[in-house]
Amino acid sequence: MTLPPTLTLLYRGPLASCDYDCPYCPFAKRRDTPEQLRADRAALDRFVGWVADQAEQSPGTRLSVLFTPWGEGLVRSWYRAAIVRLSHLPHVDRVAIQTNLSGRVEWLAECDRAAAALWTTFHPTQTPRERFLAKCRRLRELGVRFSVGIVGLPEHLDAARGLRADLPDDVYLWVNAAEGHSYTDDEAAHWQAVDPLFHHSRYPHASRGLPCRTGDTVVSVDGDGTVRRCHFLPTELGNLYDGSFAERLRPRPCPAASCDCHIGYVHLEPLDLYQVFRGGVLERIPAGWDRSGAT
Repeated sequence: MTLPPTLTLLYRGPLASCDYDCPYCPFAKRRDTPEQLRADRAALDRFVGWVADQAEQSPGTRLSVLFTPWGEGLVRSWYRAAIVRLSHLPHVDRVAIQTNLSGRVEWLAECDRAAAALWTTFHPTQTPRERFLAKCRRLRELGVRFSVGIVGLPEHLDAARGLRADLPDDVYLWVNAAEGHSYTDDEAAHWQAVDPLFHHSRYPHASRGLPCRTGDTVVSVDGDGTVRRCHFLPTELGNLYDGSFAERLRPRPCPAASCDCHIGYVHLEPLDLYQVFRGGVLERIPAGWDRSGAT
């Protein structure tokens, strides 16, 4: 099996439970059974073992990992342990996870903070802003790279403005356009004032026929090891654990009409978002972020 010089793995195992109750999420307050949790832990352990093994099996390949669980991973000890272990592997450049930041953060002191990072989301109906901000302050004290985000629902605008005012200028606050919601130019301007990059999220990106890094240097992996180009395309490239996916990695255009999720369209080459987020693609931090000089 021959891997490219760099490979990013978007991992999503069977975990589908979350401790939050967000009305816009189908996994709100969902509980996995003990059997499902054991299966998720075993799948994650297998995946982490594969990543670790590539130091010998694929020497020279640099790996990066983004965990994108349907549920909240960091309330589970095995996700915390996985991030700690992966962060210390010399061939892993970055390990990041999407999280609501509801759990404790002290465990991050065990990570190599040059490699570990968080993509955090503030949910105004689920936790007080000050509690969330206290976690953010602690992350800064620990030296952890992180971004903060919010869903751009009209009822969240005041919370987003307050959060932006309370966060240090060097912490990027992103806004995701709410699924199924359209914005007038005036409404979009309010969100753009919070997140200068909101225009990338406002509309789905026409993607059919455009070159995309997915399926070449970026792939999606599920708990069984099935490899796809990305989370949004069903075609299988093969399996991680038998190596069958590797021979199918190559540059190719996107077959979908549009792409409306950051973890998908960030990899579309014509958007040039790798330059915008240089060094922080997985944790969604723009290069050299400073609010006063944002792109």
